Amino acid sequence: MNPRSTVFSSTLTRRNLLTLSAALGGTALLAACAGPSVGDAGQAAASTAPAQDWTGIKPASSITWWTNHPGASMATEQAMINGFQAANPGITVNMVTAGANYDEIAQKFQAAAGTDSVPDLVGASDVWWFRYMINQQIIPLDGLASHLNANTADFNTTLYDDYKYADSHWAMPYARSTPLFYYNKTLWSAAGLPDRAPATWDEFDQWAPKLSAVMNGAAPLGIGKGTSWAAWWFCNIMWGKGGAYSSDWSMKLDQPETLEAGNYLRRIINDDKSAAVSATDSTADFGAGLSACTVASTGSLTGILASAKFEVGTGFLPAGPKGAFTPTGGTGMAIASSKSPEQQLAAGMFLKYLTDAEQTATFSAATGYMPVRTSAMDGATMTAIYAKKPQFRTAVDQLKNARSQDWARSFVPSGDKYLTTALEQIMLQNSKAEDVFPKASADISTSYDQNVKPYL
Repeated sequence: MNPRSTVFSSTLTRRNLLTLSAALGGTALLAACAGPSVGDAGQAAASTAPAQDWTGIKPASSITWWTNHPGASMATEQAMINGFQAANPGITVNMVTAGANYDEIAQKFQAAAGTDSVPDLVGASDVWWFRYMINQQIIPLDGLASHLNANTADFNTTLYDDYKYADSHWAMPYARSTPLFYYNKTLWSAAGLPDRAPATWDEFDQWAPKLSAVMNGAAPLGIGKGTSWAAWWFCNIMWGKGGAYSSDWSMKLDQPETLEAGNYLRRIINDDKSAAVSATDSTADFGAGLSACTVASTGSLTGILASAKFEVGTGFLPAGPKGAFTPTGGTGMAIASSKSPEQQLAAGMFLKYLTDAEQTATFSAATGYMPVRTSAMDGATMTAIYAKKPQFRTAVDQLKNARSQDWARSFVPSGDKYLTTALEQIMLQNSKAEDVFPKASADISTSYDQNVKPYL
């Protein structure tokens, strides 16, 4: 196998990977998708078990929900819990702050496998839900959703189908986001620029010197680093140039368009000085006026609007020569497979409530994350928000450019980590894409070769 051009030497599709998991009872594939897991997560459930018959099951009286409060949403989440408990007085929801971010929740969830500490409901981010599924730590939700009349047809199809595998959905969308282009309207005006985001990255290149001139030579664009972040927003630049991390299971880090995207990132930071990597938090730096623009999650919108002492503009991510694209991201919510049917039913009832049209609109208004139901996107609550704060509309409108993430990042164990390492070498060490992408490709392939291939 050539690690620069392919991840898996065997023909492996999403469907037959699940078949393999069932044949091996889940245990052989534990190492393949567990990342930093601790414990015997693969023993949680058997994927060959018959579908649960929910008829006659009574919901448990208490469930535990693990969340990281996306978008500083603890108070909002507690209010939603209060509303659910008022409508369902026989069920208590215990909210647990299980981590500061998606990665910390995932690591804790996998460490809890096989213990009494497993929650009933858990955050399942874009780069973690697939591992949960392969490890048989979560249940498919279609049957339960149907039993509860959860009206999944009202979910935005793109956001809901992000969790679809082998004709089943393994999570429901909750705090869902895309990256947005945020800009400081005061600095934009001072530079003589039109009141909008750059339509293309070429246009940004043309505008950057004008912005730098009114910023005492500072780089106008602030960007962030770190896992679950850098390899996410970079998809926009890469896809816009026609590149990709992978096509299904075949690696594409060596194709010219992907290398060109990596080297464009290198150039704007290290040569043009039109972009700078924030030391800690690019969103906070933008809100403090340290950069003229940034690429940040829709989930940061409320915080940015609250902290900025200037008028904030939002726009679509700039297009490349091959078009305008944005990755979807954020987190869904999944139900643990090791819990009793009674607990799963109660968790499903709360999940239905948590993601209904009223609650998703409330959550969106409080945080900036996108409403996940089509009926909520243009409902009364969001329409009022759009009128008051038109920046909220940008993320919803940009969904037309949304694209599902490449499997090398979202499905392959530690794929996001390996890609982030390469991108940080480009950004922070001025490394050429040709020098760092091959190792990322090889590391992703090795993750497969060592943990999956022996069991095929």
